[in-house]
Amino acid sequence: VGSGGVMLPNHAPLVVAEQFALLEAAFPGRIDLGIGRAPGTDPVTSFALRHGAGGVTDEAVSRFPEYVDNVLAMMEPAGVGLPVAGRVHALRATPAAASVPAIWLLGSSDYSARLAGEKGLPYVFAHHFSGSGTAEALELYRSSFRPSPGLAEPRTFLTVNAVVASTREEAELLALPQLLAMVA
Repeated sequence: VGSGGVMLPNHAPLVVAEQFALLEAAFPGRIDLGIGRAPGTDPVTSFALRHGAGGVTDEAVSRFPEYVDNVLAMMEPAGVGLPVAGRVHALRATPAAASVPAIWLLGSSDYSARLAGEKGLPYVFAHHFSGSGTAEALELYRSSFRPSPGLAEPRTFLTVNAVVASTREEAELLALPQLLAMVA
């Protein structure tokens, strides 16, 4: 079972870690967590997600690598060290799962490709967004990949939009609402 994509700037890393730790505890070895850096929504929804604090801030986007590290660390037994009032406190997602879900970085540009490679995480390229830059992003990911404890070699996933129908005309008709939504 996988998430279509959790846009991390919209959610606190602890909330994401706890939600997916709970899913992993209930269904060990069956959960995937896809993490993205983009807002992933319109400004009104982003405003609501952040309790009226405005849209996704530049700070939330610039701290994305730190937030990814925090989600990963909070799902581990030791947790992440959180500095509060001059002391460092361990913070862990609860319930503590016996395993950690597969965590993928999502992207449609070279930023997440490079970050996933550097962190040794699997990478999902959102080809369905624009259909361009796919080969370059995947090559960048593979060339910057550093093995990690969870992944010895690069692992990629490519998302595409596909419409299947009995005829080409019917497929084009079925695809039209999605095409219009992308234009809008």
